[in-house]
Amino acid sequence: MNRILVGAMALALGVVPIAAQSLDDLNIQIHGFATQGFLYSTNNDVMTANSSSGSAAWTEAVINLNAQPTPKLRVGVQAHYLFLGTFSNAITIDWAQADYKFDDRFGVRVGKTKTPWGLFNEIVDLDPVYQWVLLPQSVYNITDRDAFLSHYGGVVYGKLNVGPRLGKIEYYGWGGENVYTADSGLFLAQSEAGYTLPYGLQGSMYGGALHWRTPLSGLMVGASDVTTNKLSGSLNDNNDSVLGTEALAKNSTPNYFAHYEKDKVMVAYEYNRNWSNTTVQIPGEPAASQSLSGRTNPKQWYAMATYKFTPKLTAGAYFSSDIEHEAPLGPHRDSLDWTVSGRYDVNQFIYLKAEQHFVAGTQNYFESVLDPSTLKPHTQITALKIGVSF
Repeated sequence: MNRILVGAMALALGVVPIAAQSLDDLNIQIHGFATQGFLYSTNNDVMTANSSSGSAAWTEAVINLNAQPTPKLRVGVQAHYLFLGTFSNAITIDWAQADYKFDDRFGVRVGKTKTPWGLFNEIVDLDPVYQWVLLPQSVYNITDRDAFLSHYGGVVYGKLNVGPRLGKIEYYGWGGENVYTADSGLFLAQSEAGYTLPYGLQGSMYGGALHWRTPLSGLMVGASDVTTNKLSGSLNDNNDSVLGTEALAKNSTPNYFAHYEKDKVMVAYEYNRNWSNTTVQIPGEPAASQSLSGRTNPKQWYAMATYKFTPKLTAGAYFSSDIEHEAPLGPHRDSLDWTVSGRYDVNQFIYLKAEQHFVAGTQNYFESVLDPSTLKPHTQITALKIGVSF
């Protein structure tokens, strides 16, 4: 879907009802947060930061503005800043959307909208609301955040009550255009190798999700699937000279998940699979000879639990597994991550997080390294974060 058209649709929905109202009637709210992180690893550097020497090169900030000109219409936009090692130092627009909710059974969002796949994708951009310094990197890799958070298009959603003995069903359906920007973490390794995608990769996509709020209080189980049609873009060298094209074949990403939360306990599980084929075409050279071409077939899952000891103190742990089944056997084929975590809320605005990771394998945290043979098979990672929200 054309991004200009989508933007115009969102603007039209947002502006027409607003024109006849004063600013006081718009119910404008501004929220956001800022965090400062610290990383230390015993062996390998992680996520492009010089973490083996201790690194504070991890700063993030978000600000969002929402207005509700009518009881059924909400419009909003969110800007995001990230500085992480050598990966990013830029401000981007996470989402900009208009949301019209007819009733609990049906609503629609248009614009650059969040993509409601998986268990946590709709809150991955809101650090103050969850326990972890790093969500399980097998599914929610921080350097891939912008690629999967949102899309240009629309989402329909609603909630259906299927009876006191069956609970409630929440449904989501979406479609539009998926855009992997030039500076996406998906392209870290090839960018370091001297190949760039100045316009990123883009193509159409669609998907859906079902969440079953079961009769057992606090238990939700669900599934989602995202299908991305062929994504393609111009492939350049570091001198910005066109070499050829790069394309990601049509692929599907199913997720299956469960979430239980009651009183002081939270338990969650998620399984994800995303197989795809990348083809690089350089005139005069067969695609098969290019190191950037190839097939990926990762199977990714995690299980987590937290317990709230006091209103201010919460502790938790998770195990995260990422196995690339197309890779040769060895430590570079997978990443197994045991993590323990603690969070302390100083007050309603300031919070502290601390996390220790015990990682076996190099498939995930170190994917931007050009020569994986230089990596050690085991790494311990200490991750600290202080955040301020408003």
